[in-house]
Amino acid sequence: MIIPVKEQTCMVPMLNKYLKVELKKKIEFKSSMSFRKQIKKISVVALLALTTVPVCGQDLLARQAPVDHRMKSLDTLAVSHYRLMEDRENPSAELYEDFSNKYAHKATTLPERYRIDLRHFCMPTSSRVVTSNFGYRASFGRQHKGMDIKVYIGDSIHAAFSGKVRIVRYDRGGYGKFIVIRHNNGLETIYGHLSEQLVSENQEVRAGEVIGLGGNTGRSTGSHLHFETRLCGVALNPALFFDFRNQDVTGDFYNFNRDTYESEYAEANAARGKIGNGGYTREQVNGGEVGRYTTSASGEKLYHKVKYGETLSSIAEKRGVSVEKICHLNGYKKDKKLTPGQIIRYS
Repeated sequence: MIIPVKEQTCMVPMLNKYLKVELKKKIEFKSSMSFRKQIKKISVVALLALTTVPVCGQDLLARQAPVDHRMKSLDTLAVSHYRLMEDRENPSAELYEDFSNKYAHKATTLPERYRIDLRHFCMPTSSRVVTSNFGYRASFGRQHKGMDIKVYIGDSIHAAFSGKVRIVRYDRGGYGKFIVIRHNNGLETIYGHLSEQLVSENQEVRAGEVIGLGGNTGRSTGSHLHFETRLCGVALNPALFFDFRNQDVTGDFYNFNRDTYESEYAEANAARGKIGNGGYTREQVNGGEVGRYTTSASGEKLYHKVKYGETLSSIAEKRGVSVEKICHLNGYKKDKKLTPGQIIRYS
């Protein structure tokens, strides 16, 4: 169909108006769509942000966890370092008020119970010969506060445990040249009648370190080592801890009990005490020939070192003797509990 030119001319304005309206609608629609898209984008971003916050928080907590662990480790190391420094400055500070160089020993209050660590020890001397026990000396009318071990002038004397030297002094009427060392296990050890002192006060020493040389200084009738073990200044029988004949300690630990420790002295002396005085040479003593435990049937006293799990019955069966005999020889009751490292006589 052909539209006349006149009508076409009349329709142009109408068409333009129509196109404008349609164009406006289209623009508005696009604008609306664009706005919706923007709203959608904003909503998505907001949602992501909201969900990311706790995730980030968890991530921060997760990152903080190893930091906290490291801080705890550092705290533990710091405490350990502080304790180590305290032990170095004042060993066994929980038992002693101070670390003084003024006195050799000063008795204070003993703990009711205390576990003494005997591991990481060194025998003060290789000599196995005990010439005098701890306890009352009738010939002198007084208590002997230590054990006398046969050594010769110039023999090496070693620190029994690691610790710090508290006293290096000379006592003309008693110890002679002597050394006092405080140890981290609570004990103090005293080494008397030395010919030479090779350490100085406040010096740190390791177990086994040579601290002096055997001698005959002070109130002494012959070269020997006077050896003491003290807890809170109170002298304890060294035979409770050391077995010179066997060159060993009596166990990994000694459980000190304030109510019973004195009753153990006689038993310790009988098992690990004096074996003689004289009739041997320096070579025999230093070579370990004298004082060694024997398993011969010559009639000499025979001893057994208790191992973990052993009882009086098992030892009696192993050694071919009766429980009654072991109890009689050692002053035990049949229900006596044995500790590993303990030395008992069986013949």
